[in-house]
Amino acid sequence: MTQDELKKAVARAAFERIQKHLDDDDSVIGVGTGSTANMFIDLLGEAAHRVNATVASSEETKRRLEAHNIPVFDLNSVDEVSVYIDGADEANDYLQLIKGGGAALTREKIIAAVAREFICIADASKFVKVLGEFPLPVEVIPMARSHVGREIVKLGGDPVYREGVVTDNGNIIIDIYNMSITDPRQLESDLNQIVGLVTNGLFAQRPADLLLLGRESGVEELKAR
Repeated sequence: MTQDELKKAVARAAFERIQKHLDDDDSVIGVGTGSTANMFIDLLGEAAHRVNATVASSEETKRRLEAHNIPVFDLNSVDEVSVYIDGADEANDYLQLIKGGGAALTREKIIAAVAREFICIADASKFVKVLGEFPLPVEVIPMARSHVGREIVKLGGDPVYREGVVTDNGNIIIDIYNMSITDPRQLESDLNQIVGLVTNGLFAQRPADLLLLGRESGVEELKAR
């Protein structure tokens, strides 16, 4: 199977799992950003008439949902998110993730924090023993770029400014290279202490509840250890 076929398989598995939330007037479905999430959106679009409410983790996701005539609400206008579906750039055995390759990490992290259940969908290439081969994104207030970079170096990483990228929040992205993340929860906390850093792409303190992992043999369901 190609990588796209694996992504479609996990998107389909997620769509099947959230059937109980369709036709439910009290359910709000959180929808992530990226190529795998887009495949889920397209499936959701086939059942748009059954979807009560969604919240989107990026302006691009919002546009894609609305193009399918799926109702999108501001997160502040809903009491809770029933289930959140999103992809990942890396995932480990504990369902701790690196996210933010699409520069939507802050809104993704907010929705994950609100969600009752967080289902991550990914192909097998994203599954790793130790996080960090994929560069870890951090969202940064523009005027703090140099300061944040210096602080990242102190933590042992190599910061690289992602040229030409502006987040939906009007900020910039710095990618951290060459960092083997053996304690994701601690690093997530340490990074968030840096003044001027909005948030980072480690989803360790709030990991996924379920990982639907696309393998050649089929979709594997993994729960956190």
